[in-house]
Amino acid sequence: MKNKFAAAILAFFLGGFGVHKFYLGENFGGILYLLFCWTFIPAILAFFDFLGLLLMSDQAFNAKFNPGVAYSALNGSRSAEDITVGLSQLKSLYDQGAITAEEYEEKRRKLLKEL
Repeated sequence: MKNKFAAAILAFFLGGFGVHKFYLGENFGGILYLLFCWTFIPAILAFFDFLGLLLMSDQAFNAKFNPGVAYSALNGSRSAEDITVGLSQLKSLYDQGAITAEEYEEKRRKLLKEL
């Protein structure tokens, strides 16, 4: 699970090299930042990424960078809608080949038990 604060700190201090992009799973962007770090353009872009991460809500951050993590910040329980979204995200991860069939079944069962 990725942390918004850690991503913001990486963007501020090491963003010119694209470290925050690699941390957030945006490997293509990280490679571009790394290739063009000598121009200082990625450092400027990283500062705007830093501001964007600071201003982004936790829900938006989790939806974008932590797929499959559906939760309620108030009491830790998940609503039926959150579980449904989690199941669809889990299915897309399985279809992309990011997780194995066993992992998919295990996580699916856990989510369905919460209904």
